[in-house]
Amino acid sequence: MNELVEYSLKAFASFFSLINPLGIMPVFMSMTATLSQKQRKAVATKASLTAFGMLILFALVGQLIFNFFSITVDSLRIVGGVIFFMMGYEMLQARLSRIKITAEEEADYVTDISITPLAIPMICGPGAITNAIVFWNDAANLSEMVVLLAVIFVVIFITWIVLVGAGRIMNYMGDTGNKIMLRLMGLIVMVIAVEFFFAGLKPILKGIIGG
Repeated sequence: MNELVEYSLKAFASFFSLINPLGIMPVFMSMTATLSQKQRKAVATKASLTAFGMLILFALVGQLIFNFFSITVDSLRIVGGVIFFMMGYEMLQARLSRIKITAEEEADYVTDISITPLAIPMICGPGAITNAIVFWNDAANLSEMVVLLAVIFVVIFITWIVLVGAGRIMNYMGDTGNKIMLRLMGLIVMVIAVEFFFAGLKPILKGIIGG
């Protein structure tokens, strides 16, 4: 029993720190600045469900997928860095805040940003994917496997609550505050992108030079 509790606490702490719901919130607020509260909730729900599904998928068959396609976590970090940089550049130019969504475009826009970049790689990033694979492989029995799935659900649920609550903060900030935050977060996201990119590139270059 003690081993199960230790396993669950370790899994929760690692997933919560890697997903970092509070760190995702400012980016979510920036990308949904022009949406209504109902639309923001839809984005948060779709992003959370997508991320949850992807983490469960990678936990179950992630190692097989990586081996079959010869994919490495470092490659995912590089791709994530490129996506982050493009998104950060758009935010730095404050272009996202000027997007006007018509009723016809609403569903497509909500789905697009829900999947990329919010679900992947913001919530379900390289670190969280690797964590899911490692903890699943380390699970010694069925009880630990069930606990791992429950932990992933709890962390994603907390993330959803944080994102849904972000809309109230946006309403208090107003249009000027949102635009300032958009540019500031754009700069931060671009810095994160550089860190992601070189964190993935460094091991690959070491492997090439060493090999």
